[in-house]
Amino acid sequence: MVLKIFFPQCCNKADSGLLVGRWIPGQNSAVVLAVIHYPFIPGQVKQYIHQMRGQSGVDLTVLGSWSMPKEGQEGMESFLRDLSTIFPQGQWLQLSREMGKIGFRCHVLTRDQNGKLVQQEKELKEDGGGEKGEGKGGEKKLEENKAEGEKGGGEKDKVIFIHYEQRKVMLSQLHPIENGVPDPQTESQLPQVFGTVCQSEPLFFLDKYDDSPVKLTHWQSEGREGSIIVELMKQASTPVCLLTTWILTLWTSLCSSRILNVRPMRFISSKLSTCVQLSYRTEHLQTVCSPTRATAHNHFMRKANIFVSFFVDVSLGLLLVSWIYRENRIGKLANTLVPAADHVAKELEELLQWLMGAPAGLKMNRALDQVLGRFFLYHIHLWISYIHLMSPFVEMILWYVGLSACLGLTFALSLLSDITALLTFHIYCFYVYGARLYCMTVYGLSSLWRLFRGKKWNVLRQRVDSCSYDLDQLFIGTLLFTILLFLLPTTALYYLVFTLLRLVVVMFQGVVHLGVDFINSFPLFAMGLRLFRSYRLAEGVKFRVLCEEPGTPLHLMMDINPLKVSSVVQTYRTPTYSCYPKDSWLALCKKLFLGELIYPWKHKTTKID
Repeated sequence: MVLKIFFPQCCNKADSGLLVGRWIPGQNSAVVLAVIHYPFIPGQVKQYIHQMRGQSGVDLTVLGSWSMPKEGQEGMESFLRDLSTIFPQGQWLQLSREMGKIGFRCHVLTRDQNGKLVQQEKELKEDGGGEKGEGKGGEKKLEENKAEGEKGGGEKDKVIFIHYEQRKVMLSQLHPIENGVPDPQTESQLPQVFGTVCQSEPLFFLDKYDDSPVKLTHWQSEGREGSIIVELMKQASTPVCLLTTWILTLWTSLCSSRILNVRPMRFISSKLSTCVQLSYRTEHLQTVCSPTRATAHNHFMRKANIFVSFFVDVSLGLLLVSWIYRENRIGKLANTLVPAADHVAKELEELLQWLMGAPAGLKMNRALDQVLGRFFLYHIHLWISYIHLMSPFVEMILWYVGLSACLGLTFALSLLSDITALLTFHIYCFYVYGARLYCMTVYGLSSLWRLFRGKKWNVLRQRVDSCSYDLDQLFIGTLLFTILLFLLPTTALYYLVFTLLRLVVVMFQGVVHLGVDFINSFPLFAMGLRLFRSYRLAEGVKFRVLCEEPGTPLHLMMDINPLKVSSVVQTYRTPTYSCYPKDSWLALCKKLFLGELIYPWKHKTTKID
């Protein structure tokens, strides 16, 4: 078997003392967390380890001794070895380092049936292959040691030192490996190593400036890492969160009142992008300002992503406000908006005049063509009158609407989508009229086609059944089928033209909604960690040979593999109302062909028996 010792790099040059860490259960591995310096009192060491064990919840223990040779400490190694009687363990690691060498020497002492420590050979020739000049004598000695080990019922193990950066391992979060075939033993061992280092955070609070009888070496032994700004923000976050929670409680109680829950108000608010965005921002702020502490990693990342997204959203909104209200851009926009609406209305009039003639040389039904053309022209005249009636108030409306960007860029984009829907409401009406007329024609033709074949649609069973018709029914059906068939080109042309106009508006609103959804759901905090502190989001580890000196065990360096960018977005993306598609492309094409509304006020539901 192979004994793996995970050793922190910060302890490579530590003074002689005791190794504090944990034996991984079920694995022949040990995790070294810190080195307690000499001089020390064993009773105080036991008390300190018991205290840290209660605070961290990790089964901390003294793994063995660490010897760093210095002048005047020649007998330190034997003294530390004798301490194994005070700290009884099943195995006692005795590590030592020679000056001028990178590798460590390791001796493992195990207790026999009588409780005495017996030394096992766990290094030298098994790893380095023996020193030069030993020849056959060295091989003979190795065979003798092996035979003695087999007679005693023991099995010689190899020792591998795996060095790791303690700070990175403690702050990182290990994710499962994707698109790979990992080693099951390594997969079960690494989470325990990372969890041991992460849960042992109370052990790293003691530095050399603390007045404590126990002195340790770990990644914070030279001074505790911290920031005054971060500490001040932590102190100020509590009253701010309480105030925000109180305001959000009042807002939610106001929104849930009976006056705002009347059916028309609820219907309109569910269709306005601004109201939908406001409800989601309220939910996000309630999550961020929740008094419960985020203990799980996913909960903390969700809070951090929402907070950073909200901060970036408000910052971009303030930049937009500062740009809009400079150089009278609101007045220029108002002066441009009304002529643009008049120009669109005139273009629609010319399009309808073209359809009422002979568009592209097609022969249309004259009577139906004139009726539809005049009907749509009347709507355009009503729309032009409405625009000119509202023109004196457009600048004032835009001035107040622009202030909504202070709540965030997403609110400004949502308002832009709603204003676009309002300004193109006549196009939507034309599309609905044309789609309903075309849909009635198509379904009428399909129903009459079943009549010719002696079939009918069974509404109760949702299927086509056979049916016998008399002569009068067949005559009326043939007459209606002929009329609808000859009227189909005219209705289909109007439906096609207004559907294309509607698709242009829907595409523009879709781009705006994609921008809103990107700001709401993109994990900015997680992506910042991936770019600037990639070790915080780990997908796995990789090993490289650090030292392979003769006479010393193999030394490996454990580096953290950062999580892929695509995996970061997929794992930490905040779900929003636009994350899940409602219709596929096939369903969309089917709706367009049958004349069903592609932007309905109410979605159809399937019948369930």
